[in-house]
Amino acid sequence: MDSLTHIALGACIGEAFFEKGFGKKAMWWGAFAQSIPDIDFISSFWLTTSEALLAHRGFTHSLFFLVLIVPLLSSFAYHIHKPRDISFNKWFIFFTIEVSVHLFIDAFNNYGIGWFEPFAHDRFSFNVIYVVDPFFSIPLGVAFLMLIFLNRYHRKRVQWWKIGIIIPFLYLSYCCINKIVISQKIQEEFSRQKINHSQFFFTPAPIQNWLWFVVAGDSSGFNIGYYSIFDKTRSLKFHYFPRNDFLLTEISDHENLQRLKRFSKGFYTVSQINDTLIFNDLRFGQINGWTNYQNKFVFHYYLSHINNEKLLIQKGRFSSFTMFGIQSLIKRIEGN
Repeated sequence: MDSLTHIALGACIGEAFFEKGFGKKAMWWGAFAQSIPDIDFISSFWLTTSEALLAHRGFTHSLFFLVLIVPLLSSFAYHIHKPRDISFNKWFIFFTIEVSVHLFIDAFNNYGIGWFEPFAHDRFSFNVIYVVDPFFSIPLGVAFLMLIFLNRYHRKRVQWWKIGIIIPFLYLSYCCINKIVISQKIQEEFSRQKINHSQFFFTPAPIQNWLWFVVAGDSSGFNIGYYSIFDKTRSLKFHYFPRNDFLLTEISDHENLQRLKRFSKGFYTVSQINDTLIFNDLRFGQINGWTNYQNKFVFHYYLSHINNEKLLIQKGRFSSFTMFGIQSLIKRIEGN
């Protein structure tokens, strides 16, 4: 999830864990603990684009990092607040919960998380909820603000931390149910349309959980489509994208390209404009792809030779999510 959501969730968990006995300091400790795994963002200042992609949600989101950081945070907080007679064990349980929740919910969107780094490089992603989903985050944000402004002894503080924790996780459960329902419909469509595939995934389109992005293919290419739970017909319209691996022949051994392939989990295509190659990571969908299947993919990278030795990689920019984009998304969610 996004950083602001983690901060709000951490604060609500902190309030729930310590309640009135620790005042609002519990909120700030919770927000801090929930933010710790995201310190990996600083690596982008010195790593190449391809290295930074794998560093994000890598080691600092691993179970090994959890084992290392929790005792350090617990010891630090214990010595700072020793006069309050909060035991080391209580701090240990608190930080374990906070960091574990961060690692758990980040796995529900499609970026992937390296739970077993640095011993194994597998990325886990459940593809259940979009990385920024207002229906998950807004109750948390409102609860967070109320907890900030309410007096530490106010009787409604319990009510607000419950809203901040229970409602988002009820919504997450609803998203899981949506995924199960969508999965059955997609499998029926694969069978009906005789779409053979060796790999496939489906994940929510941006900022909601009713329209889903579907990708199925093999080493030759991919069928891509969108399916809304409100679609009035069973038919799922696919468009085919060839992988075009042959375009990468001359740079196939380059480290940056290998990292991009690893990050994409094999869900990629290659296109060419003049002498520039474009590596498209399919997992993050297209920019307003529900309106035009030829639109650019959100995560795309420009590959070009420099002195026939180096490979320059630049991350493609997001197009603005305009009012037209929002209106077209709502219209597509309503059904075909």
